[in-house]
Amino acid sequence: MSTQAPNHIGTDRQLFIDDYWIADSTGVVRVLQEPIKEDVAIASEHPWEKIFSGYHVVLHTGTSWRMYYLTSGDVGVQIGGWRYCAIAESEDGVEWSKPELNHIEFEGSTKNNLVYGGPLTEFAPFLDSNPDAAEDERYKAFARTRPVEGVERGLVPLGSPDGLQWHQLSDDPVMTKGPFDSHNLPFWDEWRREYVVYARGIGSPNNPTQGTGQERGREFKGGVRWIRRATSKDFVQWTPFENIDCGETPFEHLYTSAITPYDRAPGTYLMFPSRYVPHRQADNEIARTAKPGVNDIAFMSSRDGLNFDRSFMEAFIRPGQEIENWRERGIYVGSGIIQASPGTMSLYSRQHRYLPSVHIRRYSLRTDGFVSVNAGYSGGEFVTSPFAFSGSELELNYSTSAVGSVQVEVQDEEGRPMPGLSLGDAPERFGDEVDGVYNWSGEGDLSQLAGTAIRLLFVLKDADLFAFRFRDK
Repeated sequence: MSTQAPNHIGTDRQLFIDDYWIADSTGVVRVLQEPIKEDVAIASEHPWEKIFSGYHVVLHTGTSWRMYYLTSGDVGVQIGGWRYCAIAESEDGVEWSKPELNHIEFEGSTKNNLVYGGPLTEFAPFLDSNPDAAEDERYKAFARTRPVEGVERGLVPLGSPDGLQWHQLSDDPVMTKGPFDSHNLPFWDEWRREYVVYARGIGSPNNPTQGTGQERGREFKGGVRWIRRATSKDFVQWTPFENIDCGETPFEHLYTSAITPYDRAPGTYLMFPSRYVPHRQADNEIARTAKPGVNDIAFMSSRDGLNFDRSFMEAFIRPGQEIENWRERGIYVGSGIIQASPGTMSLYSRQHRYLPSVHIRRYSLRTDGFVSVNAGYSGGEFVTSPFAFSGSELELNYSTSAVGSVQVEVQDEEGRPMPGLSLGDAPERFGDEVDGVYNWSGEGDLSQLAGTAIRLLFVLKDADLFAFRFRDK
């Protein structure tokens, strides 16, 4: 990706998810962080929850967090798609409860937490923050027509005033160029001011932007399972799908996208796709009861929603020591991130696919802590390209050892130290802060430089730097 810095970053937080901010460096390396495995968030405990899909969405309703997750009471869901969608609610992203909605009938009773029960499948909702959205469409969703004879396959839009009572916005699909046999995730893109949807596609080394053909069993006509995007101004008329582009990185089967706009860093799109290896089969008794295929979770990022950085080909989340996760398509991460506390984020993974122990587990990660710029004991440094900012003080998300440190020098556009803001004026900051304010010789007011092209030189020793931004006091 380009290392050309933006003209003006304002007060937006900047992450090191790619090499965008590193114009020159020595002795530092970007490091993909590892989420911490936490307790089970959603357990399988009801008849309609015998099977959990890997397809779930976490969103904020304005008062609490809500998780929409697809379920089934029958393994036969593999044939007809995921018909049911249930919800759970939480105040902190850690403890979840399942409300009794009395809305959808299951086996003769409505005493359940089901929010959708067909006739469509692969239900994927979002809270529409478009200011022009109609009141009875404040929540929107896409669902897929079921693969039955005489029904055109495609995505059908739905609307809801509260995210609980849903109605179709169209009798017929508004998108028909498949495949759609995965989680088709729509949302209102705050930064592009339009609707987007990420769906299943086919990627091919011979034609990486358009893909080739449709999936038929395990045949991809020379391609792999991939991810594509379409856009719309009204959620009805959509542009043709275009495959995401990951540059020169190897093509691998990416089964889902789990696309998540990262609101703490405007203009940042994150993906946690399930990377699928179809021909491997673990050597354990549980894996041998299923088809071949193992998977882990990858990490990808983008600044435009179409071109994704895959600097890190290593797994973001591994199946781990539970042999149940080494079964066919054992783990999937869903869309959505919760900041459970000022310093901690939560994301969620379906695990133990098609087993009685199936569940959705919480993983925790340092706030903004997807990737760090790291220097060891011997130290290192890097400098940014020129940029302009708004605000009056510099905020850092960093962690050091007891002997480690972070120093920051402010330079002019040509790389010359600014008076009073050079390394000689920069204290060795040590500790562990998500939003620490950096000062030079006791002074941190940078308002006189706002709007001026500058560079930042970061000098690190046994330290990790996760993010920076400029803010008003």
